[in-house]
Amino acid sequence: MDTSVNEVRLVGRVSGSPVHRVLPSDDELVTFRLVVDRPVKARSTSSGRQVRVDTIDIACWTSRTRRRAIALESGECVEVSGALRRRFWRAGAAAVSRCEVEAASIDRLRVGAA
Repeated sequence: MDTSVNEVRLVGRVSGSPVHRVLPSDDELVTFRLVVDRPVKARSTSSGRQVRVDTIDIACWTSRTRRRAIALESGECVEVSGALRRRFWRAGAAAVSRCEVEAASIDRLRVGAA
């Protein structure tokens, strides 16, 4: 039995305009950032600094999620479901990585529905 689960559900506001790219492999990708409010109890860090939001990178690889993402506008409230992924690549001589959510679905929400 497989006990591993990698499911993410986020509700937040689109930050900036989505970006469409064609990679050297000819794969297409649309990315955008989602701003998610932190619950009041989770806003303090160990240093005592207040963090009110998290900004999360969203990657859209399927044609359906790319179409939905590219039509989004900054400030729009959406729900994103998918999986957390860690991407690795080379930047010059260094290997770098970043965590992002690979979107499986994107749904627009009415204001106040979040």
